[in-house]
Amino acid sequence: MQCQLCDRDCPNLTVHHLIPRQYARRKKRDVGPLIDICSPCHKQIHTLFSNKQLAEELNSADKLKSTPELRKFLAWVRKQDPHKKVRSFRRR
Repeated sequence: MQCQLCDRDCPNLTVHHLIPRQYARRKKRDVGPLIDICSPCHKQIHTLFSNKQLAEELNSADKLKSTPELRKFLAWVRKQDPHKKVRSFRRR
């Protein structure tokens, strides 16, 4: 199965709500579309961006891929072994 962000073939994928559930419930909105992504990409998204940013600005896979912060991470993670545990990080 392939991660919809880093395009690696990963043994396990997680479901990412493009509009975070917590935000959607609070605003009484539909949770919207889902994408299947690997754990490192999922952790990195939530490390870098708030739920408000994700819901209002970054609510598609293409929008996520186009952010400079995530683009840098995706370029790096594509080179990593999909079976290896990868830590998320935030650069200041």
